[in-house]
Amino acid sequence: MKVKIDTSLCEGHAKCMEATEVVFEVRDDDLSHVLVDTVPEEEEANVIRAVRTCPRAAISVED
Repeated sequence: MKVKIDTSLCEGHAKCMEATEVVFEVRDDDLSHVLVDTVPEEEEANVIRAVRTCPRAAISVED
């Protein structure tokens, strides 16, 4: 699984980082950033939760 953030939508609410700090990080630019090229299998459920809880629907995943 790969994950992307549309930075034109992201407002840095950090809901994704709350779901998994292994995959997401909100930086000083107040935007979320993806920390991995491929999501570890054990973090996939957390990434799906991040997609669902993002208030701006800025996160997408692909297999």
